[in-house]
Amino acid sequence: MHFSVGDFIIDLVDNSLEAGANLVEVEILESNEEISVTLRDNGTGMDRELLSRIRDPYFTDGIKHPGRKVGLGIPFLIHAAEQCGGDFRIESVPGKGTEVFFSFPADNIDTPPVGDLAETFAGAVLKPTEYEAVLLHRVRDSSGERSYRVTRSELTDALGELESVASQNLVRRYMASHEEEIQGKEK
Repeated sequence: MHFSVGDFIIDLVDNSLEAGANLVEVEILESNEEISVTLRDNGTGMDRELLSRIRDPYFTDGIKHPGRKVGLGIPFLIHAAEQCGGDFRIESVPGKGTEVFFSFPADNIDTPPVGDLAETFAGAVLKPTEYEAVLLHRVRDSSGERSYRVTRSELTDALGELESVASQNLVRRYMASHEEEIQGKEK
């Protein structure tokens, strides 16, 4: 179901949008020590009872996936983080939104691969609904810190729309160029 850190991020972005968020912020920090992700949204939020229930893989509200008897996204993320000595935290306020933080040690054999973050970020901005996405990727290593920030509204302003295949291909290429630069793989 979830192979990479990017898969977990896309699942969380989907959760945010399904919770009515019109602002989703994703921050990724990669260092020699860890890979950490913080996602914030302004969706409907959750009360304490729901926050405790979403950790249970046998809980689902039946709305997102009618007929499904389990809800595995958050439980899989918690399990993956715990399995390798990482961290998971979630805070939520009804009517205000939710913040999710998770991290994985960079050197643990059980840490999932980061995945294709260019494709992850493209997927996070190309959902067919109206919302703002703010994406920040930072890489910190012995040569210093490099980062880039992209917003969905900037992409929409530059391209005019994000629905056509041509615009979506340009977004993917744009994200890939940022990833090449930040990872030190400039052509």
